[in-house]
Amino acid sequence: MRDVEGMEIMDTENADPGELDALRAAFPPERCLPPLGWDAVRAFEREHGIVLPEPYRTLVAEICDGCGDGPADVDGLIPVAALPADWGPDQGQRVLSEPFPLTEAWVWEDDPRPYEEIEPLIDEVCNHGSVVLGTDGCGMYWHLVVTGADRGRIWNISDVGAAPFGVAFGRSAAEEGFAGWVSHWATTRRPWFDIVV
Repeated sequence: MRDVEGMEIMDTENADPGELDALRAAFPPERCLPPLGWDAVRAFEREHGIVLPEPYRTLVAEICDGCGDGPADVDGLIPVAALPADWGPDQGQRVLSEPFPLTEAWVWEDDPRPYEEIEPLIDEVCNHGSVVLGTDGCGMYWHLVVTGADRGRIWNISDVGAAPFGVAFGRSAAEEGFAGWVSHWATTRRPWFDIVV
């Protein structure tokens, strides 16, 4: 199914069996942290006022809650309730239930407005409506949007700006969403920024 702009609509409510098989292959249990189980996933969701998008939700409940070998370069895939070691204490309060504020890339480093004006907006991008999946180091973090218009999409957020991941956005040859992000890493080992022209 496609939206009014012709983009494929992701099914973030139902886990696709083929995607789950691919995730199981990408994250073998002997290299990963154990899954949380459904009770713990539901407790996390209640605590934060969200429902995790599929297939990430089933991954965390049934396959693994993080893996040292994964799509993010530094720590792989981190646990759902964790933040990367380099996240830093100066970040704002994370509120997963507040909608992720972006639907298109924003390079705040090039934004002409005064930093004092855009700083609260940057804080929202970094801390609202997403779980952090991991880091590529140097202030580059992978986020899975859990609330808002881009629910289910992957975003790369760095100290200079934020951009969605996936072929639909011209940012990669990979399919969008969590399964596309993992598949891109597992099958190609190509950089996330292999821009399609």
